[in-house]
Amino acid sequence: MLTQLGQIQATRPANFLDTGGGADAERVAEGLRLILSQPKLKAILIIIFGGITRCDDVARGILGALEVVQPQLPLVVRLAGTRQSAGRQLLRESGLPNLHLADTLYEAVQLTVHLAEGRA
Repeated sequence: MLTQLGQIQATRPANFLDTGGGADAERVAEGLRLILSQPKLKAILIIIFGGITRCDDVARGILGALEVVQPQLPLVVRLAGTRQSAGRQLLRESGLPNLHLADTLYEAVQLTVHLAEGRA
């Protein structure tokens, strides 16, 4: 579905990473560091549907990775599920200028495409 939304927006994902159910902050940070090590990225989109995986743990992992890597490209995050409010609050309070939150899947894809193209 995400790829189809990207095609509607005339773009394709460069990479896909599934952290699996129950991913903790370290696993999320490790995955994000791996993604950020790739050249030619224009933006990063993180979509979490947390059932077993807690969205606040995901947020901690994102923030932990960003402290180490400090990318200059935009990062769009959509959190839905277990402890999503706490996760969104952690990200919002970080004050990181390249970090953007989206409420819906469509909004997340659209914002990522616009930021990657330098239009937002």
